[in-house]
Amino acid sequence: MPSLPPPPGDPGAPGPSLPPAPQGSAAPDPTEPPRRTAFAEGVDRLRAAATTEPGRLRIIGAVLALLVVAFGAVTAWQTTERAGSADAVLHSSQPLSSDAADIYRSLADANTAASSGFLAGGQETAATRDRYEKDIRTAAAKLVNAAANSEPDSPSAETITRLNRLLPEYKGLVERARTYNRQGFPVGGAYLRYANEKMQTQMLPAAEDLYTKEKQRLRDDYDDATPYPWIAIALGVLALAGLAWAQHRNYRRTNRVLNHGLVAASATATVVLLWLVVGHSVARAGLNDSYDHGVRSLNVLNDARIASLKARGNENLTLVARGAETVTTPDGKTLDKFDDTFQKDMKTLAKGLTAAEDLADDGSGEQPVTAAVGNMEEWQKRHTAARAEDDNGNYQQALDKVIGAKGTTKGATGECFDSVDKNLATALKHEQTEFKQAAGDGLDAMTGLSVGAAVLAVLGAAGAVVGIGRRLSEYR
Repeated sequence: MPSLPPPPGDPGAPGPSLPPAPQGSAAPDPTEPPRRTAFAEGVDRLRAAATTEPGRLRIIGAVLALLVVAFGAVTAWQTTERAGSADAVLHSSQPLSSDAADIYRSLADANTAASSGFLAGGQETAATRDRYEKDIRTAAAKLVNAAANSEPDSPSAETITRLNRLLPEYKGLVERARTYNRQGFPVGGAYLRYANEKMQTQMLPAAEDLYTKEKQRLRDDYDDATPYPWIAIALGVLALAGLAWAQHRNYRRTNRVLNHGLVAASATATVVLLWLVVGHSVARAGLNDSYDHGVRSLNVLNDARIASLKARGNENLTLVARGAETVTTPDGKTLDKFDDTFQKDMKTLAKGLTAAEDLADDGSGEQPVTAAVGNMEEWQKRHTAARAEDDNGNYQQALDKVIGAKGTTKGATGECFDSVDKNLATALKHEQTEFKQAAGDGLDAMTGLSVGAAVLAVLGAAGAVVGIGRRLSEYR
């Protein structure tokens, strides 16, 4: 009788056969803990080291060295940025702002000289002609310099390109006006008015826009150069606090008052912090002084000089146009367009001179502005007399009172204008000198701070490591 297989679940039944384990490998032991990562093991070692005094000292030394190095690095970074902005104020943005003002002044003065020469007709003096040519050359040279120092594809570069295109067009119109005027053709006046319109509506607004952009660039450089480096100061205070705590801890555990390494680290950190705060405060004071007593005065004086140039140009064009262009006031009065604009320009000039007097902080800066005020008041009187002659039909007498007679401007409004321009140029030169002095002092206050902070920080970190190392040597 054949034997029956054992029932399922019978403990005596043989189980299914398992494939043999491959040679050279062992089955994982479920009771063995999983392998840990290197990071986790490192954390454990650090935690274990922190339970012993040598381990704690090593951690303290590393943290102190890191704090001191970070303080030096951030100090070097922030002072380098501020020194760069201060250098840009002194050597880049402010000179470019002055160049932009000179471009405007040269263009406006060229327009004035062109109208003065036109009024003289065949009796145009060599001085007037030379003044016009000099202004055109100055404007062209300043445009080249501004183009070389502007960012490609920037709004300033576009404005400079536009002025470079308009300048020869304007010069061509003036030459045509001069040629027709010498031949006695009335169309010469039309060409001059067209040249003036191009100057007043296209070139001078573009030059003023360039001047505005460069002034804003200068203001931005000041804003970057003057703020306190608060991140570096905070790190310096934190580093000193950490060093003070480490020395206090060392005193409590050893009764030793001083640890030479930690004292050296504290001394270097203190020197860097004091150098940073005092140096930047001096630099900030110098830069603020250069702005308050330099840039602000320069801006006001440039604006006043521009107003005087525009006023002179409109005064000349009043005689060139001979009432061909008029404006109607809100109360219904009809006025000569150029004379009405002249009066507005003179009001702007008066406001600018008043502001310049208020900003002048010494006699050398105030004296030429006061003289310019007197010149302006005399200019107004002579202009009123010239307008009275012209209104009475005495054109030649009015012309003599504006451009002078027999090749001289003595007794004419042109003499007053030249005096105003000369005195404003003197005031501008004085304020430019004051600006350079104050801004230079501000920049000098930050000289060497970046390199010095980095070197002292390395020395301080080394001192902290040496100081902790001496304590560690006691456990060997």
